[in-house]
Amino acid sequence: MPIGSLGRSKSGRHRPAGEPQETLPDEELTSYLAALAPDSDNETTASGFGSAQVYQLRLQLMANEQLKELAAERQTSPQALATEWVMQRLEWEARQRGH
Repeated sequence: MPIGSLGRSKSGRHRPAGEPQETLPDEELTSYLAALAPDSDNETTASGFGSAQVYQLRLQLMANEQLKELAAERQTSPQALATEWVMQRLEWEARQRGH
């Protein structure tokens, strides 16, 4: 975004002070940034994830909303909840294979 366009509407005029900015959250960017700088409640080093691989997960809108709701109920982030579920499933798979 050019510096001269800050605070201007698409027509080039300045926005009135009370006019709300129309911005939509960029979920992909948010997820990427969260992966780069995880919340302090994520125990990445204490639980052995210091050299973790980052995976991008695409969910349908309904599944994403459900994940967010469940994470909020559990007072955690959607990323932390999804990670916990994957780790539980991997542990279960290993038990099924006898490893």
